Amino acid sequence: MTEFVRKRVANAKNDILSGLTVALALVPEAVAFAFVAGVDPLVGLYAAFMIGFITSIFGGRPGMISGATGALAVVMVSLVAEGNAMGDPGEELGLYYLFATVILMGVIQMLAGVFKLGKFVRLIPHPVMMGFVNGLAIVIFLSQLGMFKEGEKDVFGNDKYKTESVEKKFEIRDDNKVYDVTTDRAVFNFDSNRLEEINSNEGKYMVYEGQVFDLITKEVTFNFEDNAIYSINKKGKVKSWIPTNELLLMLSLVLLTMLIMWGLPKLTNKLPEALLAIVVVSAIVILGKLDVATVGSFIRDGGGEGLKGGLPKFQFDIFSKIPMNWETFKFIGPYALILAAIGLIESLMTLNLIDELTETRGNSNRECLAQGGANIITGLFGGMGGCAMIGQSIINIKGGGRTRLSGIVAAVTLLLFILFASGLIEQVPIAALVGVMFMVVIGTFAWSSFRILNKIPLADAIVLIAVSSLTVFFDLAVAVIAGVIMSALVFAWENARRIRARKHVREDGTKIYEIWGPLFFGSIQAFNNKFDVANDPEYIEIDFIESRVSDHSALEAIFNLVGKYEEAGKRVKIKHLSEECQALMIKASPRLASVIEHDIDDPRYHVMAKAMK
Repeated sequence: MTEFVRKRVANAKNDILSGLTVALALVPEAVAFAFVAGVDPLVGLYAAFMIGFITSIFGGRPGMISGATGALAVVMVSLVAEGNAMGDPGEELGLYYLFATVILMGVIQMLAGVFKLGKFVRLIPHPVMMGFVNGLAIVIFLSQLGMFKEGEKDVFGNDKYKTESVEKKFEIRDDNKVYDVTTDRAVFNFDSNRLEEINSNEGKYMVYEGQVFDLITKEVTFNFEDNAIYSINKKGKVKSWIPTNELLLMLSLVLLTMLIMWGLPKLTNKLPEALLAIVVVSAIVILGKLDVATVGSFIRDGGGEGLKGGLPKFQFDIFSKIPMNWETFKFIGPYALILAAIGLIESLMTLNLIDELTETRGNSNRECLAQGGANIITGLFGGMGGCAMIGQSIINIKGGGRTRLSGIVAAVTLLLFILFASGLIEQVPIAALVGVMFMVVIGTFAWSSFRILNKIPLADAIVLIAVSSLTVFFDLAVAVIAGVIMSALVFAWENARRIRARKHVREDGTKIYEIWGPLFFGSIQAFNNKFDVANDPEYIEIDFIESRVSDHSALEAIFNLVGKYEEAGKRVKIKHLSEECQALMIKASPRLASVIEHDIDDPRYHVMAKAMK
């Protein structure tokens, strides 16, 4: 018992300090991802707390940090928007559809764990893993650049939005009237940059810089292009770089943070460099009364009211506002499936990376169960769902966090920030947290990939670059799935070319085909081309001693080949098939029992057609 306790507390100091650092880094990340998804910051913060706490206790990888992530948030944007459109303005129905989707997402993830699908992460090739790491490092870097920008204002002083034209609604004709394209009736007069009621000449809309604003709500409602008015999709806020002086000050603080994190380990390993860097830079900003962006200003600029909140509450409104019927399932089902896939892929890939960094092995199926259970609880208590966070996980590992305690400390500390220390945490400068994340980028990116790029096979190099690019331009799930498919196709093609046949004729006139190389769906055509049924002698022997029959396609190819020889009136014998292969062929056609020869040195292996049963 003493030994058990000693092992658990040996790393307690590093776990606690690393957990505190992670908690600070989680705040702007969770808030930013909540804004991306179009929900209140507390929804993201609650998700970070609940996901992080539950997976730290029950997950399959001690030291791995989970919370609200950008990969999931970008999918949630359209879900929330479509959900809001189903209800009355101000009802925020999209938020409750999001909670219901997160619950279903958790159920899917738990089923993946129950059926032990997590083990398939082992099939992910190393070039895909390296591309995943590089792509995520670039994504983290690009996301931090947004911290150096500020939102632009429109003509009414409100946040300016990027808008995308969707459908043509009105057109302006030569008589300076605005016609509805559906009814072909004039609905407004067009005077300079204003749309006025035809009878009263009362202004209803104003055109400014290609956008049409409602003069009552002061919000952009349409796009104006080529004398036509289009409905719109909002694509996020328009941002521009902050003024030069502010930019230089912020860059200086970021570089100071990075310098402390780089230099401190060279002096001592007993202090957590990330936490100390945040404390030092925060002290400089607070005591020097520097006018820079802080956690508090970041939340308020995004439309939030601050960090302070209460404990998460059970969301009974999910079951009263959302109809539990087939239509709802059809709406949230595809989103839940995509979110579950992205969440599991990112979590299991991060688990693999932490395994490599710590030279230990996590439990992928247990992680699937923990992620699923955490998302179910999070959805029920008003969180936006989440998965493993590679950036925060690396901060934790680099800071010395190794056990479940580090993740628990991070989650509990985040909750304490929300409940009691919001005023203090809101004073932390964004520059300090950006500096920490830049150091994470440097530590995450596989710089060795540049050195080995011209030394590895061309196909692997293409996969590595493709996965990195797809992670940046699309999302993690698309990148990893595409990378695995590309690697699988390359593997199948390379193995398909290895099928060979040695041919010779014995003294008794029997022609021998000695097959070597894998026989599977990819090599069937090359296999069939080895035989000359029309010109072969009467007696044929096919020897598979150096070949392996891998799947149903291979069995079918052998079966068809025997049929062709028999139709040509020739006798064929097959040797050295595995017992399982023999049994499957005889079961398919009992007459093959006289064709297949049994021998004591027959190989032993499974055929996929049988192994999958």
